[in-house]
Amino acid sequence: MRLIFEKGAPGRRGVKLPEPVSDAAPNWPAELRRATPAPLPEVSEVEVVRHYTELSRRNFSVDTHFYPLGSCTMKYNPKACEAVASLPGFLDVHPLWPQLRHGGLLTQGALQLLWETERLLSEITGMAEFTLQPLAGAHGELTGAMIIAAYHRDRGTRKTHIIIPDSAHGTNPASARLAGYEVITVPSGPDGLVDFDRFRTAVNSETAAVMLTCPNTLGLFERRIREIADVVHAVDGLLYYDGANLNALLGRFKPADMGFDVCHVNLHKTFATPHGGGGPGAGPVGVVEKLRPYLPISRVCKRADGVFYLDYDAPKSIGYIAPFYGNFGVIVRAYAYLLMLGREGLLEASGMAVLNANYVQERLRSRFEAVTKGRCMHECVFSAKSFAAKGVHALDFAKALIDRGLHPPTVYFPLIVPEALMIEPTETETRETLDRFVDALLELADLADRDPEALHAAPRTTPVGRLDEVAAARHPDLRWRPPAISSHLGDSPVS
Repeated sequence: MRLIFEKGAPGRRGVKLPEPVSDAAPNWPAELRRATPAPLPEVSEVEVVRHYTELSRRNFSVDTHFYPLGSCTMKYNPKACEAVASLPGFLDVHPLWPQLRHGGLLTQGALQLLWETERLLSEITGMAEFTLQPLAGAHGELTGAMIIAAYHRDRGTRKTHIIIPDSAHGTNPASARLAGYEVITVPSGPDGLVDFDRFRTAVNSETAAVMLTCPNTLGLFERRIREIADVVHAVDGLLYYDGANLNALLGRFKPADMGFDVCHVNLHKTFATPHGGGGPGAGPVGVVEKLRPYLPISRVCKRADGVFYLDYDAPKSIGYIAPFYGNFGVIVRAYAYLLMLGREGLLEASGMAVLNANYVQERLRSRFEAVTKGRCMHECVFSAKSFAAKGVHALDFAKALIDRGLHPPTVYFPLIVPEALMIEPTETETRETLDRFVDALLELADLADRDPEALHAAPRTTPVGRLDEVAAARHPDLRWRPPAISSHLGDSPVS
């Protein structure tokens, strides 16, 4: 497929603008004035529409393809939630509008939705209060780590490090470091769970917190959470719940009941909105009662007369962590999703997520090495290392799936699994879809035995085939040049 710069013809226009009223040049600094017209594509309107429509047809998305990215939870977003988020009262509201004006209520509906969403999340997790401001899961992690730091600072205790299992999400260590803490990694035991003896040895009086992902990135539920909580609480540390995998436990597990003090949840994963393409996301953070004073400002509150307002009176708050009140459109979608499903719907969603993952795991176990010998939670992890002797790796399976119209699963993560294939089917996929995906992987496993080179050549059906990723990283060529210019510039890349 050609670039849009390679289409069209000199002088062709999609629109014709009126001639300027005055010949007087704008009063711009000379160094900002262009000496020649910008080299934009010269194409008609219909060419532009067809070009970008064709590009959209080449995209993978949850609306067009099965999207089994492990840990990322690329879940289908119900169109009813999209419709609610598109209502004019939500879509057109401006965050700078006053809450009250001349007796009229301008933003009360939006504030009520935020307030009620916080109450729903508190009920689901057992936390005392939530902030909806964090704009992504990792942003929620950082917010939680900052709250942890504020708590210890307020108590005047010296805490130097945060303990994180090697099976945690990869952003946990970065969040802890950004909050000013050293990171101590605790390895997993043979069962894929936290090595409790090594963990207990790592905890001391300078332990600020433990960040625990549950289920962990191997798709396993940590069975000794209460013991872990008791150990860290004994040194006045806090237990942080990375709730990015909460979709496996909805309606069945409240982090606060297990001893967690802080948690984040991903609205864009657990509560409807897919987060592919860079966002948008939302990573609300909940805390137990003793950490309530440190939550970000502003907070949505409700007066005795039922009027909602924003409260800025929180002297111990960590302050602002996002503009306004978070990704409001994602919050609206999640609110609609929660109201549609209710308690029974959330139970069914988590049950189907776990059922689908175990179905995939058992069907693939005969050809790929499963990390778990028993049942998994919402995602399953395999290793393709048994194919390495034939020169076939996890990346080869991922690229070959593209030729079969299937998005690859996550590869090479978790890092503790060699040649990892991490599959999360989510609760919204049918058995027929899962069978198609599994059958394709089993077919590729047979092909790897017969003709390994066939996998090395994949993908064949895409506009660009297998790239030299090392060369692309070291010598990026990110700019198209017309032939007349590139002929005398040589092959040197332009970034």
